[in-house]
Amino acid sequence: MDKAPITEHLNELRSRILVSLIFIIIAFGVSFYFSEYIFRLLTSPLHSTLKFSLERPYVSMIPTKNPDISLVFLAPAEALWMHIKISFISAFIISSPLVFYETWRFIAPGLLEHERKYALPFVLTTSVLFSAGALFCFIIILPFAMNFLLTYKTENLQPMISVGKYIDFSLKFILAFGAIFELPVVVVFLTKMGIVTPQFLAENRKYAVLVAFVVAAVLTPTPDAFNQTLMAVPIIILYEAGIWASRLLSRKKPQDEHKQGRPQDEKQDESD
Repeated sequence: MDKAPITEHLNELRSRILVSLIFIIIAFGVSFYFSEYIFRLLTSPLHSTLKFSLERPYVSMIPTKNPDISLVFLAPAEALWMHIKISFISAFIISSPLVFYETWRFIAPGLLEHERKYALPFVLTTSVLFSAGALFCFIIILPFAMNFLLTYKTENLQPMISVGKYIDFSLKFILAFGAIFELPVVVVFLTKMGIVTPQFLAENRKYAVLVAFVVAAVLTPTPDAFNQTLMAVPIIILYEAGIWASRLLSRKKPQDEHKQGRPQDEKQDESD
């Protein structure tokens, strides 16, 4: 495989970024048109939360203890910036499959021929995991967090939340969970590159738990331990899922190599 000059790599990177930006801009325009509907959807955790039951329906939405909470804006441009933020994040989520695909196309020339077949699984897995993380946060974590934070020792307090602060809180939470759900892909990639092994990851599990809480403390929009725990627990579960996936791929690899080497061995026997 010939090594391409650095200028060719930079031109390739520029073209991939340009394609991704064009798609994001188009998605931004569509999202901005529907930003009012997206805003209503994002504010639903303020008025309802999930309820789990052993009887049907097992999962249902119930009103919160403060159903009359309304958002306010404290600056003339705050409402406009809120719609822009919603549209931009929505555009990024919508265009994430194409962004992952363009990322793969950039790194694919540096891979071996048999490694390039992972393009479709890579794009699908990263897109599904990111969407699953964002959905998990919006459906389960965010309503639970908002219900807890707005009702914990607030009997003598009247909540007055600005729309900018609420949208920042929600979007940071959603994006953080989307990124965290990519952890199994990162673990599998590091294992395939030979940087780590499943045994090494399992033996250092206690350090992973510590790192999970540190990362949760950095990514959560509030400094309280409750929200940090809500993020740290999924990180630990995803870390274990990454170990399991790495072990599964490590078991398949020797079998694949044996199958690939068998025809060569047979040809050598025939030549002898």
